[in-house]
Amino acid sequence: MRRISGANPRFGLPRVHQELKAEGWQVNSKRVHRLWKQENMQVPRKQHRKRRVSLGSGANSCVRHRAMRRNHVWSYDFVADRTEDGRSLRMLVVIDEFTRECLAIEVGRRFTSDDVIGVLQYLFAIRGTPEHIRSDNGPEFVAKGIRRWLVQAGVNTLFIAKSSPWENGYVESFNGKFRDELLNGELFLGLEDARWVIDRWRLDNNHRRRHRAIGYKTPAAFTASCVLQDSATLHPAEHSPQ
Repeated sequence: MRRISGANPRFGLPRVHQELKAEGWQVNSKRVHRLWKQENMQVPRKQHRKRRVSLGSGANSCVRHRAMRRNHVWSYDFVADRTEDGRSLRMLVVIDEFTRECLAIEVGRRFTSDDVIGVLQYLFAIRGTPEHIRSDNGPEFVAKGIRRWLVQAGVNTLFIAKSSPWENGYVESFNGKFRDELLNGELFLGLEDARWVIDRWRLDNNHRRRHRAIGYKTPAAFTASCVLQDSATLHPAEHSPQ
């Protein structure tokens, strides 16, 4: 338990228990809970200011327009930070809301709408094209060029209500973990250092972090199961290619 918590200091009791089970430990949750309390391993609570509004107030919110399958709804957003020399960093985060997989964290000093299109072009080519993509009303996302390009690609845009980040809850939750577990504890020496460290964290998130919402599977494992299920639907056993 201490080894797992040391490697993942923001992991709470349920996640540590799942990691133990994945490693082959035959231990029930009550015993883990007792040891957790006995050893004072509780994760300090983070204090957040909460705005008391309905989560589903907008038609394009993640509550009213929920992802139902892989590549149904993607969402993207920007995260800001700085390198050691004080220069700004911007990170474009793209996730699949259904599988919880982080498809990309593109790191740069600045981004234009053309840069965003370039990232999406690459992801569409290797991951498939989503039916919808959700975002806030940032200038890179509402630019005429990217909106026109998404229409041509057959992707519907879901713009959340202004000043309502809770309507883009999946990517906002991911960004919170990203900042808490990595950005708040790292001092990047430069752009290339940031790119390398952040991509390692993204891969670790996809292949090692277990999510309760997807049955305590990792996003990569859950995505693989979705791909197999889609393949079986397209090619039933009696009609499967030889």
